[in-house]
Amino acid sequence: MLFRLVLLAVLPAMLSLASSKPLEIFFIDVEGGQSTLFVTPGGQSLLIDTGWGYNAYRDANRIAAAAKLAKIKRIDYVLITHFHADHVGGVPQLIAKIPVGTFIDHGPNREQTNAVNHLYSDYQTAIAHANHVTVKPGDHLPIKGFEATVVSADVNLIDQPLPGAGQSNKFCAGVEKHPVDNTENARSVGLVITFGQMKIVDLGDLTWNKELELMCPTNKLGHADLLVVSHHGMDMSNSPALIHALAPRVAVFDNGSKKGAAPVAWDTVKSSPGLEDIWQLHFADAGGKEHNASDPFLANVEEADTGFYLKATVNQDGSFTIYNARDKYSKQYGPTEARASR
Repeated sequence: MLFRLVLLAVLPAMLSLASSKPLEIFFIDVEGGQSTLFVTPGGQSLLIDTGWGYNAYRDANRIAAAAKLAKIKRIDYVLITHFHADHVGGVPQLIAKIPVGTFIDHGPNREQTNAVNHLYSDYQTAIAHANHVTVKPGDHLPIKGFEATVVSADVNLIDQPLPGAGQSNKFCAGVEKHPVDNTENARSVGLVITFGQMKIVDLGDLTWNKELELMCPTNKLGHADLLVVSHHGMDMSNSPALIHALAPRVAVFDNGSKKGAAPVAWDTVKSSPGLEDIWQLHFADAGGKEHNASDPFLANVEEADTGFYLKATVNQDGSFTIYNARDKYSKQYGPTEARASR
């Protein structure tokens, strides 16, 4: 009886403590690929993509190091956005470094080239004895601690707006289509993640025409607080119809020194309504000072393989902090209510 009374007394405090813990997001430098680790307040984890293979376990080691910083010993879910080398190539090495619970993807490879077929074969071999889930638009990932909604997968898109979205998109005007993209990029699994009042958008390498289908004439996603810039910031993605309609508060580029953060795409993000800051994993050589974030917002500033990461710490009220592992610089952003009129 006494134990029950004590439990009843401390349970509210325990629940309050759990709900006050933040969501942690590690933007891991995989040299122009993608690998983003989410760790919920309850310790569940989602890794979006695994970077490259080869390179003496470079990317797998960096993911394992981020997991150690997050105080987790396994990754519960690994989501592969699509089957290109800079996203799926690191899977075999990753599972040799850290246990993985479940792999998530869009289903079979559709890009019938020798390189992608080889990558897909290696992936299938690596996950042969693992749990595996195929997702489609509208699905919700089985992760406790935040809501993760699939909005694109295998060239298919959600057909109804997300809650709070559905506005007419004025930024579609004058945006023309590109040539049809038949690669795996257009089949990327795209996610909208909500954590309390915070909304995070990551569309993998989804390309221009699919962006237009998703956002025109109706904005099916609404606004974003944090945008993982599509396709490393390449200009075959990142149409104004997407970026300006999302109107992110903060944008993060998973770019390399010689890949991504293309000047045209960078300018599109920079000119987005309400944008407060751009953060980049690398200084983009092609952009010069005019098309790169200032030094404190760059995780890696020289071509040398330094491997510094960015980390976002997100609170339920939509406030968050981004930390740069290179220079120990961090910046705080206010709660969602502070920009409600945007």
